[in-house]
Amino acid sequence: MRTPTRHLGMVGAVTCCGVVIALASTTVDGQAGRRQVSRATQSGARTPDGRPDLQGVYDVATLTPLERPAAFGTAMTMTADQARRLEQAVQDRKARADLPSDGNRPAPPIGGDGSTGAAGNVGGYNNFWVDAGDQFVTIDGQKRTSLIVDPPNGRLPDLLASARQRNAARVVRTTSDETESNDPGLEGPGAYDDPERRPLGERCLLGFGSTSGPPSLPVLYNNLHQIVQTPDRIVILSEMVHDARTIRMAAEHLPPAVRLWMGDSVGRWEGDTLVVDTTNFTDKTRFRGSSDQLHVVERFSRLDDRTLLYRFTVEDPTTWTRPWTGEYTWPQTDQLLYEYACHEANYALANILSGARQRDRERAAGGAANR
Repeated sequence: MRTPTRHLGMVGAVTCCGVVIALASTTVDGQAGRRQVSRATQSGARTPDGRPDLQGVYDVATLTPLERPAAFGTAMTMTADQARRLEQAVQDRKARADLPSDGNRPAPPIGGDGSTGAAGNVGGYNNFWVDAGDQFVTIDGQKRTSLIVDPPNGRLPDLLASARQRNAARVVRTTSDETESNDPGLEGPGAYDDPERRPLGERCLLGFGSTSGPPSLPVLYNNLHQIVQTPDRIVILSEMVHDARTIRMAAEHLPPAVRLWMGDSVGRWEGDTLVVDTTNFTDKTRFRGSSDQLHVVERFSRLDDRTLLYRFTVEDPTTWTRPWTGEYTWPQTDQLLYEYACHEANYALANILSGARQRDRERAAGGAANR
């Protein structure tokens, strides 16, 4: 894991939301930031075949959430003063979280206290390890309130009733990153009791939170992405879990029977914009409750010599009532992308299984004594 240079915990996002509510009443609906942003590509380096050179390392950490806080309504942007106050609130929270922990503090309650964190905050990464950005996304000079730009409320569309039923049944059988925290409340054994049902990120199979995509979203830390470009292949390497997406240019999609963790990505150029069409997902990744019918279209274009605009549209006719679209910037960075040694010194799974087997022995011994 890369030692972060900027730190922000999920608690900071919650704290930030409290300030959002206080500030949102001053947001002007329909302000200038809601106008269509110019997509004109700036002059910059090009590859030998004449295409825009998108290569580089990008740090996509941001305070802007995927979904817009309800207090902002349909306002896509916030004022400069609002952004400064919110960003300062995050810095203040960070300063408090960086203080030494009280060695005499009590253990968290069984099942956690219900706050942000694994399984209701029973303990996990402290503030040192978390690096989720310190500023909101800025596009066309305006700070964004959400990554989602359509629907206009900046929120995910409603799930279909059939999708809710499907996802409810899935929770009982297995888990994804999104359902992991709910497992302690399930009746009977949950994903914590079965190594085959642990989240993909913990098993080092795929980065959590759709960091690798598609769509590629910011997460808690390790938000660097590297683009390597050739005329017939473009690779996006994610720092988290070291996932690599290979985009085949000017190709046909694989047969429908072939299903991949990150789908089958096929690219094409529309002028100076790289368009990536991804299908053939497996239903095991289940992006926000999606099915294997997930379809994602991504667009990469240059805003300037150091910044990409990343725009994505997500649709799944078996999951949401309508397609939805988001966008945010990918600022280039001079930071180094380090290997993600996921299994190194990881004793957690062995300890979890050892504890479970000990509990089985105690229950068996108790049952024998009562006979």
